[in-house]
Parts: sequence; C-alpha cells; structure tokens
Amino acid sequence: MLHLPVRLRRNRRSEAIRKMVQETHLIPQDLVAPLFVIEGEKKRIPIESMPEVERLSIDLAVKEAKELHEKGIQAVALFPVIDSRSKSDDAKEAWNPDGLLARAIYEMKSTLPTLCVMADVALDPFTSHGHDGLANEKGEILNDETVECLIQMALMQAKTGVDFVAPSDMMDGRVGALRTALDEEGYCAVGILAYSAKYASALYSPFREALQVKLRFGDKKTYQLDPANAREALFEAALDEKEGADLLMVKPATLYLDIIAKLKEQAKRPIAAYHVSGEYAMVMAAHRAGWLEAKKVFYETLLSIKRAGADLIFTYAIKQVLDQM
Repeated sequence: MLHLPVRLRRNRRSEAIRKMVQETHLIPQDLVAPLFVIEGEKKRIPIESMPEVERLSIDLAVKEAKELHEKGIQAVALFPVIDSRSKSDDAKEAWNPDGLLARAIYEMKSTLPTLCVMADVALDPFTSHGHDGLANEKGEILNDETVECLIQMALMQAKTGVDFVAPSDMMDGRVGALRTALDEEGYCAVGILAYSAKYASALYSPFREALQVKLRFGDKKTYQLDPANAREALFEAALDEKEGADLLMVKPATLYLDIIAKLKEQAKRPIAAYHVSGEYAMVMAAHRAGWLEAKKVFYETLLSIKRAGADLIFTYAIKQVLDQM
C-alpha cells in the first residue's frame, strides 16, 4: 500500500485559506503608543537614535493621539521630558500638580475622553542622578523612601484624570502601597499597570536619550531584574498580582518571549509587553542600511510577541504596522 505524505501545504495554498486558518491575529486594539511630551507649543524634536519618533509638545501629542485613536488605537502611555533645571535629588517635580506630566494627562483626557491614558510612575525623569528612586550618600537606591514619592506621583496623576498609573521603578512593595493610597483617596477606578518583569537590559539607551536621562553613578542592576533569571520574574509578577496590579508588564519583549509565555500560563491578569527603544532602533538602523524592510520586520516581531501571550504591546512601530492590519 502506497504511503502518502500528510499534505499540510493544502492549508497554505492561497491567501484566503492562510487567513482562514491563521492562529494569531494582531489588531490595533492590541497596541499602546508611547508618547514623549515636552514643554512648548507646536513643537516637535526628532530623536536621533529612534528614527521617525519625536518628542512632542502637549498640543501635538494630543493631535497624534487623536489620529491614532481614529485608527483603532485605544491607549497611549505618556513619558515627560523634564528640563534639567527642574530635576533634583528629591525628584519633587514628579508630583507637581502644575508640571508637564500633569498638564499632559489633563489635556489628553479632556480632549480625548474615550482614549485610555497611561502614565509612567518612576523618578528617573525627575532625579538629577537619573535613577528610578531616591539615593543616599553611598549611591544606594532607597526602597521605602522612594515608594512614598511614588505614592505622591500616582495620586497627582489620578487627580488629573489618568486611567492607569504604570510603576516602572521596580521598588519592592510599591504596587500594594499605590493600590492602598489610591483606594483611600477615592481613586478605586484608577488601574495599576505594573512593570513586574523589567529587566536590567542593554536595550534602553535610545529611550534614555529620548527622555534626556543620564546616570550620574552606578547602574540599575540593584533593582531591575537579572537577564539570566526567569523564576524571579514570575515571582515578582505573582507578588504584583497579589498586591492589586490590574495589568502585568514584561520589558523588553522580544528577548524575553519565554518570560511572556511562562507568565501567560501563571497569571490571571492581562499581560503587557514593551517592544523597547533598542529593539525599535536596531530594526530602523538595518532598514536605513537597506538590509531589511522595517514594516515587515516590525509586523512579524509584534505578531511574535502576541503569539507568546501578550495581550497588550507597547511599541514605537505603531505607524509602520497599522496599514498591515
């Protein structure tokens, strides 16, 4: 009896069939747009290490968000670029109710009430030394004192209308502290997107350039995760979920697809992944050299992040992939 091979190619024979049996779908609602906001009006400044990404004044950031929202994007994440004169060792500008971030949140929500607005909760844009927390004279990052600052920052954001506060600092216990403080002040509806598995990655340099953040001493390895560790990331995420996180973040994304997949099996909360600045910059550099086509690579990259288990993907490549959806 003749043994015939299994004809798997029948399901790949035409585009119609391929689309019919496609297992993973990337749609605009999956994506979150990070926006860098600056002081001024009608002002845009290109970011050299992130081609086609710009720092935008609040009015232009709102305009950009509106255009993306009309194309199906449901959320933006705001990152303020703080003037060096407003930075300090105590980072008090971080919770200034009249500061750049507060005004950006207010304008974004006032103009686009149906858009989900997220804002970073970390001190690095505001500290003179560039770390995510307060530091002592030995250069040690102070956990509990930093958490008190993060509470003030999160409450300021809640008062100005943010939908999700997004602690990216990696201090111990900050999710539970933020949840308690928000609830006690009547902001029970404000969600927490916890950067639960944020690794001490070499891929953040373009982001730091975009925010004009420079480390005055040391590195972030005492509070961000060791890239060698997986179990620790899952433990961090489990603690954040228990403390009240509504969304759990893995950052970076493509070098940590295994973490996303493992967390998907463990977590009961939706999972976000951050396709970070270095991941974006490498593709754009290769594209400009003529070595690959950025749009196709970005789509495949984001599809792989979704396939691994991410429910939301933060990415700077939204415009490159929207026309492929």
